[in-house]
Amino acid sequence: MTKTHPFLLVLIAVTPLFAFCQNPLKLWYEQPAKVWTEALPIGNGRLGAMVFGGESEELIQLNESTLWSGGPVAERVNPDAPKYLPLVREAIIAGDYNKASDLSKKMQGVYSEGYLPLGDLSIKQEIGPSNSTGYYRDLNISDAVATTRFTSGGVHFSRQVFSSAPDQVIVVRFTADRPGRLTMKITARSPLRSALSARANNVLSLRGVAPSHVDPNYVKYNHEPIIYGDSGNCRGMRFEWLLKAVNHGGTVRVDTSGIDVKGANEVLLFVSAATSFNGFDKCPVSQGKDEVALATKYLNTASSKSYRQLLAMHLADYHRYFNRVSINLGGDSSGVKATLPTDKRLAVYSFGSADPQLEALYYQYGRYLLISSSRPGGQPANLQGIWNNSMRPPWSSNYTTNINLQMNYWPVETGNLAELHQPLIRLIQELSVTGQRVAREFYQLNGWVVHHNSDIWALANPVGDLGNGDPKWANWAMGANWLCRHLWDHYRFTGNMKFLRDTAYPLMKGR
Repeated sequence: MTKTHPFLLVLIAVTPLFAFCQNPLKLWYEQPAKVWTEALPIGNGRLGAMVFGGESEELIQLNESTLWSGGPVAERVNPDAPKYLPLVREAIIAGDYNKASDLSKKMQGVYSEGYLPLGDLSIKQEIGPSNSTGYYRDLNISDAVATTRFTSGGVHFSRQVFSSAPDQVIVVRFTADRPGRLTMKITARSPLRSALSARANNVLSLRGVAPSHVDPNYVKYNHEPIIYGDSGNCRGMRFEWLLKAVNHGGTVRVDTSGIDVKGANEVLLFVSAATSFNGFDKCPVSQGKDEVALATKYLNTASSKSYRQLLAMHLADYHRYFNRVSINLGGDSSGVKATLPTDKRLAVYSFGSADPQLEALYYQYGRYLLISSSRPGGQPANLQGIWNNSMRPPWSSNYTTNINLQMNYWPVETGNLAELHQPLIRLIQELSVTGQRVAREFYQLNGWVVHHNSDIWALANPVGDLGNGDPKWANWAMGANWLCRHLWDHYRFTGNMKFLRDTAYPLMKGR
């Protein structure tokens, strides 16, 4: 089940557009995105968004990195597994691989859980009766800011979107070059079980709960693949998503139908969200964080600042990572290819036309995506980084440890982003805990083991729902070995003897 490189799922499908005449590290389009894979990704390591760039109807699809189905892994998911191990060995020695495969299925456990979408932010903006002109949409990966602009009815409209790590919110700024021309309806919806309410100070709240379990997208059963209501067993985390519009001029009104903005000169829209996730081994129901207090704190702190302050803090934080590396592969930046939108530029490149500056952008875009989806103190980048719009995404958008999780982090040290390795290293530490239990309960062995799939709960057992996984991948037991290479690489690049002595070596030794 080897899959395309996780971040390349976004990069290849999105086919971003850019022009070196404006910025060599800028992706831009001449039209809005029609589907999710054409939208532009932003993220601060925790809050992610795909920006479509519509004119009268904008869609921003949102994610929060800790919003997963399920809960901590239960003890003894397959107490009968050890008795099949000698039988599997006997069948392999005898050359009866079909029998060995069938017996291996009896040594499987539960499926990993799924990474979930937070929801859709929809904005219906009144832009005038005439067709728009001069449409432009970009993602400046030097600054991690997405911009959409166009002209309609003689008015120049513009939006800027970024996900701030210092303030832990997404900021959307709406402007027009004529006063009183910003009128819009802002609504929120989620595919998860949730309810809308209007809170004080013009705040719209969407509060809900995640499923207790979601089957992987490749599982075809007759039963319901998305299950709610098992919170008594610590499954089904809570979440809250808050929206607040701060206007200059005009009016703002909030009720359960959404946020109504009329006749404003400028609008700042703040998106805040949090979940009750409190660690891989903590019940998100009874031991969870206060998601309401967290989301409210982020919102109140950020909305008290000006756009200039918010942007300056965002840029300073982002630049301290991104600006460490520059790359020049040569090529003529004044040539025809440099001025083409990249859908056309990629088409030219795909027919064999050399374009080293496009390749340099590709490299820097990979660094951008890692910075946007893996920050110290947060969760590791999953199969789709931090971006997902589906309740049952491909391969659950989980941590697939037979190559894909590792691929996310192959460029982390060579890309001079060593700190961004920390979320993966912490996951390895968590897997050593759950993996020790799996080694004991499935194999009656010491040490720790990780199989093909994992998730935010540090799942380590061979997946297959007790017999439905193909042993060719489900019973593959080398995940821990492969992950330990990241511990060694981090030491080799940093030379941190304390990390080697206190963290890496004990894990590599087997705790």
